[in-house]
Amino acid sequence: MIAVAVEGPPAGVREDVAARVAARSEQRRRRIALLAEPGGIARADEPVRVATRIDRLGHHYRDIHPIDPAAIAAADPAAVTAAVAVLERIIQTNDLLPVGYLEGGAAAARAVGRVVVRDRRGRLAGYGTGSLVSPDLLLTNHHVLGSAGTAGGSSVEFDYQDGIDGGPLPLRGFGLDPGRFFFADPELDFALVAVKATPGELAPFGFNRLVAAEGKAIIGDFVTIIQHPGGGKKQVALRENRIVDILESFLHYQTDTEPGSSGSPVFNDQWEIVALHHAGVPAPDHDAFGGVINEGIRVSHLLAFLHGRTFPPDQQVLLDRLFAERISLRPAPAALTASADHSLPRPAEQVEPGVGRWATGQVPLTLTLTAPFDMQLRGPIAAAGPDTAAPEAIQIDPDYAGRRGYDPDFLPGGHRVPLPTLHPDLLALAALNRHAGDKPAHVLNYHHFSVVMNRQRRLAFFTAVNIDGAISLRIRRDPDRWIFDPRLPESQQTGEEVYRDNPLDRGHLVRRLDPAWGTGHAVAKFGNDDTFHFTNCTPQHKDFNQNQTTWAGLEDYILDNADTRDLKVTVFTGPVLAADDDPYRGVQLPRQYWKVVAMVKQNDELSATGYLLSQDHLIAGLETVPGEFSYGAYKTYQVPIRRIEDLTRLSFGTLADADPLARMEAATTAREITHLRQLTL
Repeated sequence: MIAVAVEGPPAGVREDVAARVAARSEQRRRRIALLAEPGGIARADEPVRVATRIDRLGHHYRDIHPIDPAAIAAADPAAVTAAVAVLERIIQTNDLLPVGYLEGGAAAARAVGRVVVRDRRGRLAGYGTGSLVSPDLLLTNHHVLGSAGTAGGSSVEFDYQDGIDGGPLPLRGFGLDPGRFFFADPELDFALVAVKATPGELAPFGFNRLVAAEGKAIIGDFVTIIQHPGGGKKQVALRENRIVDILESFLHYQTDTEPGSSGSPVFNDQWEIVALHHAGVPAPDHDAFGGVINEGIRVSHLLAFLHGRTFPPDQQVLLDRLFAERISLRPAPAALTASADHSLPRPAEQVEPGVGRWATGQVPLTLTLTAPFDMQLRGPIAAAGPDTAAPEAIQIDPDYAGRRGYDPDFLPGGHRVPLPTLHPDLLALAALNRHAGDKPAHVLNYHHFSVVMNRQRRLAFFTAVNIDGAISLRIRRDPDRWIFDPRLPESQQTGEEVYRDNPLDRGHLVRRLDPAWGTGHAVAKFGNDDTFHFTNCTPQHKDFNQNQTTWAGLEDYILDNADTRDLKVTVFTGPVLAADDDPYRGVQLPRQYWKVVAMVKQNDELSATGYLLSQDHLIAGLETVPGEFSYGAYKTYQVPIRRIEDLTRLSFGTLADADPLARMEAATTAREITHLRQLTL
């Protein structure tokens, strides 16, 4: 029998929390002391986390700019001063907050309800708190709803609170529906369950979207907890509730909570859920905190845990909506409205796209020539069934650390193809992945591909993708939603402002479907969706990006017509970043693009071919005559890989020796390609 309103978390949970709190006592004391010093908020946490927090704040406030974590770590005076200025302005210590904070809180509070826990006989067993985190799912603690059986007899009540006149609001109660969805984990102490409601019934309460991105909280951030303490009416724990330690899976903070508050959402000042509250334990060495330290499960860790599990198709559809994260592209500060997504202020046109179901089946190998940077790979693929008219939302995998990226050992026969190497002069211009850890700092790994960025040009030096045509899946294209990569400052990426109100397209370098392969639809979908990072985007004139003959079907043609082993191909792509490229809105527009395709033939021979394409005539005059574009000839060439090396100052290692053009006379001459049958493979 659960008695959460009286006893709080079970003994095992409290013991685990107490052990973690005790083990971190000294670190916590040092960090609290730093917070009391002038400018200490920029030094109390790890430099990378501080920089990531500032970067994320830039999504909410236009005038906040990223700060290099290496400069913070090196105690660079300018970087530290800038960091302190941002953090002390936003993470305020004087209790003065924008009025929008209250409006956002009112919207967030509507999605929080009292969980009424009943035993198998229908008797009241206790209370907890829960929050709607999608249109269908409620999040609370495992020790509140520990089993589907318990959830099946329990309910959630919204608006159990007093109104502004002091009188109670009309109570709205809903049963829970564990048969539709239920998942609980005792180690992370969370439970996720569907709410039993007719379509539209829950809409007035909205939901608090779970955001996987890093940067939502640092040591020193204040948090707000909306709760039903003791099973009573909804209350809010305001201010002086400060994060004092961050562990891999948990946050430690000071706040006023009581039994019955288990399952409460813990919010930052931007009303993003940063943790799921589950317990408070005595900490006598912290009298300033009332002798109590509270613990919550970090949302990013919770989402990563869910991401690594598989569910039946009907349940996966509900879970996918949980991961349909909105990423705001630096919106102006604005109060949150009563929309169905309280996590971030966002433009009104961003709405929840439908999530379709997919039927699978085998279709024959075919050749389709489509747009040059978004060509469809053909092999045995999963075909869309008749019930798949609704597009699938772009869903970014929140676990950036789990992306393996480009595999140099992907090709069969033991042929290793490493990433191209940058000339030493270029290496100094490479953007640095702030979360690289022990991996190469200049490489951004995604699902089945990697990108190396030029931080000055704000475009990729190159992309590298592995394509497995034998297990490729067809992923329907949702309306594009491009996002910044949180591992780089936005100032080192070319964003939406370059493409607004002109004929420039957001051109994929790694084609959308190239990394869309794997053992299941979810894996392929993450590869597909990863291509919508701005790091994989380059400005291309629409006639270049949409024309049916420009670079049309190069990779498809090679896969379909060459005697490749296992339909495996490795492709490197990038712009030629010339010093005299024309500037436009702060970005120099590349005039030429290159591609290198490597494969292993049936005779186990490695073969690599290079291609060059120019949009020079298409973008001429873009800056000097606003709104007018010059149209002209543009051509595709097969060129020796060594010529691409000369143009880009990249080295492709042994691939240049595997180029069939290198073995031909006049190999330095470019060969214009007017039909794909002219390719030399």
